[in-house]
Amino acid sequence: MNAEAEVVLAARSLPGLRRIQKWWTFFKISLNERLVYRGDFMLGTLMRFLPTLTQIFLWWAIFESLPNASESANGPTGQIAGYRYGDMVAYYLMVTISRAFSSMPGLTSGITRLVRTGEIKKFLIQPIDLLGSLLVQRVAHKLVYYFIAALPFAFVFFLCRGYFLDGWPDLEVLFVFLVSLILSFVLGFFLEACLGLVSFWLLEVSSLAFIYMLLNFLLSGHMFPLELLPGWLQFFVDWMPLKYLAYFPAAVFLGKLDRTEMYEGLFVELVWVCLFLALARILWSRGIVRYSGFGG
Repeated sequence: MNAEAEVVLAARSLPGLRRIQKWWTFFKISLNERLVYRGDFMLGTLMRFLPTLTQIFLWWAIFESLPNASESANGPTGQIAGYRYGDMVAYYLMVTISRAFSSMPGLTSGITRLVRTGEIKKFLIQPIDLLGSLLVQRVAHKLVYYFIAALPFAFVFFLCRGYFLDGWPDLEVLFVFLVSLILSFVLGFFLEACLGLVSFWLLEVSSLAFIYMLLNFLLSGHMFPLELLPGWLQFFVDWMPLKYLAYFPAAVFLGKLDRTEMYEGLFVELVWVCLFLALARILWSRGIVRYSGFGG
């Protein structure tokens, strides 16, 4: 290859390199901003497990009231929808991890505020993509969150290790679990980003966000395992994306799904991610066409 050809090749690859450098710089800035978390954030993370403690006592009473229930080293005996007492407690602990990945506090309201106040204009005149920048910020937030929260999580899970009756899953299940967590993060991001982008048409989406939050809390498995739902409602929930935000990763880790169900669920979760990613891009492109901003 002659020198002229090398210069042409370098020129062609330069925009790609600049793009990578731009997003890497943006990521480092976001990471540095998130690193201002202090030790009190660890205490706050630990306090988030208090509702789980309430659930432990609640389900103890429920299992203890079962017919022919007796006490054992792992709590009351008996099963509810295939869950033993230890399984139920372990489920709530794993859902805490799932929700930590998929929850996006402030994302919908943040996008709405940008549209309502006109700050969205900076993404129309500067070479920064709104969705890309918000995604990088959330990645930085989650990395810092788990770096800071690792100690409280490890402490709580060590104390509750006896509730994981079937022990640690094998490598295949663990791999699917980790992939499902990553996909739940991406799904949660684009799902809530879509709600925020609706503000191009409806300047106030707080009611819509509240309805989503309510459905998410009830039908994602955050409140209880989805096996406890009536059969007709389980069929409906299986065709919704919400269960992949909390229930699915926890069910994979605890071995509640067989190998076929595990991979089918992972595929469906990936499909939902692609659909909401495409929808977010469509809402953004259509929204900026109808957006009007005035002033300096």
